Amino acid sequence: MLVNPIKRAYLALESWFNISFGTEWNPLYHLGTLSFFLFWVILVSGIYLFIPFHGSLAGAYESVEYMTHDQWYAAGVMRSLHRYASDAVVITVLLHMFKEFASGRYRGFRWFSWVTGVPNLWMIITIGITGYWLVWDELAQYVAIGSARLMDALPLFPGTMTRNFVAGEMTDRFFILIEFLHLLGQPMILFFMLWIHVKRLSNVEINPPRGLAVGTFIALLALSLVKPAVSHGPADLSTAPQVINLDWFYLNAYPLLDYWTEGQTWILTTTVTLLLMILPWLPPKKDGPKAVVDLDHCNGCGLCFDDCPFDAISVQARTDGAKFDNEVIVHPELCAACGICAGSCPSSNPFRTSKGELKTGIDMPQLTADDMRNKTSEAVAALEGETKILVFGCEHGLSANRLDRKDTKGISLICSGMLPPTLVEYALKKGADGVMVTGCRHNDCYYRFGNRWLKMRFDGERKPILRGRADRNRIRVHGGSETDKNEIEKDLNAFRAELVKLNQADESSSDKLN
Repeated sequence: MLVNPIKRAYLALESWFNISFGTEWNPLYHLGTLSFFLFWVILVSGIYLFIPFHGSLAGAYESVEYMTHDQWYAAGVMRSLHRYASDAVVITVLLHMFKEFASGRYRGFRWFSWVTGVPNLWMIITIGITGYWLVWDELAQYVAIGSARLMDALPLFPGTMTRNFVAGEMTDRFFILIEFLHLLGQPMILFFMLWIHVKRLSNVEINPPRGLAVGTFIALLALSLVKPAVSHGPADLSTAPQVINLDWFYLNAYPLLDYWTEGQTWILTTTVTLLLMILPWLPPKKDGPKAVVDLDHCNGCGLCFDDCPFDAISVQARTDGAKFDNEVIVHPELCAACGICAGSCPSSNPFRTSKGELKTGIDMPQLTADDMRNKTSEAVAALEGETKILVFGCEHGLSANRLDRKDTKGISLICSGMLPPTLVEYALKKGADGVMVTGCRHNDCYYRFGNRWLKMRFDGERKPILRGRADRNRIRVHGGSETDKNEIEKDLNAFRAELVKLNQADESSSDKLN
């Protein structure tokens, strides 16, 4: 299967991180929650720094120098934490965007999250820019003059901001305005924008794994002690700074003003922003048919509502006069067509009926529960050999059909999360010696929670559970991407060897009974 070079590069990076950190603490699987954690570090350290900070032209630089040098062991460390956590959040956000782009998780139904996410990066950067102003050193002077030039080039402003700096007319009142923007105004706007960004998601997590959070904090603390953040010389509006050490995460556009006009700089940044915003439609992507509810087979239990990763299902009072109190409805504009809801429906149990079509409370038109049962029966019947293995895979991991051989057959699903646990038991009862389920890499489901919910159902931690009568020794779960075929085949061979021993043990027990 052909994998585009960008995605292949990302998958290689992800694999290296898995080796270094393990799948549970791989930061590439927790970029969103890691960003929230860094926001907390920035917030707490910022509040601490605000206490001794003197928000005025005359007192800002001296108070920062006091914190940096006289109280280096406390406020100085906090300043460095504040600086490096701010840089780190730009890295995590950029990596998050690259990951979503490389994995194709920005088009189709995901356009909303992508389009609302791009402005968040610019808001983070503007918060960092105003933060540099508050130090009021030579770097702050350079940033302030550059920002004023950019603002003056916009028709929204009166065109006199630059005069405050070039003519030395900046006052404490203007400085206090910058302080308000950095400490309260911009963070509140960012908070609202982040809420919009995750509005279409359910079960939103904001805390990374504890080990990853602790490790990240220790790394930031160590960096703060080894290389403390320091200021340039004090700002002097009567002279131009000669040597500036830029923070390229936040201030990368300012050197352009040395070569380009303000208008050209705006054209570049605006063009890049607009290009990022329209990426979901270059070209547009069509999602598959949406989930469909069949009230004749829906008892309103709400399991599909609990499991839906994109808040596309809601529960309301019954409308068909049935004995049940509730029913579920699907909002097509939010539905990802992933099928996870079908896997959570108790009516998807293939043992419910042996004759006629298997109907469920919620199903996918392109691959119904009845289709999955029929495909399972056909695949098991076609298996030959000493060990008969059925493999369920998903469209966004390794194609299950690539593992086909006489004793192994694959069935491709939209998402591994749409697999009803009872269908695995059904396959074993039909004659399969073992069932392997592949899908996306662990903790990195294309549809957010498919492989997680599947594992929890198999472990009896989430309904519908894999029933106790199913032989867990004959069930294997191994997630992997398109590039992980060798690893999955290696595990499949090990599984095959284990099944041979199980079959021999069962035959031995049967002989003793006879």
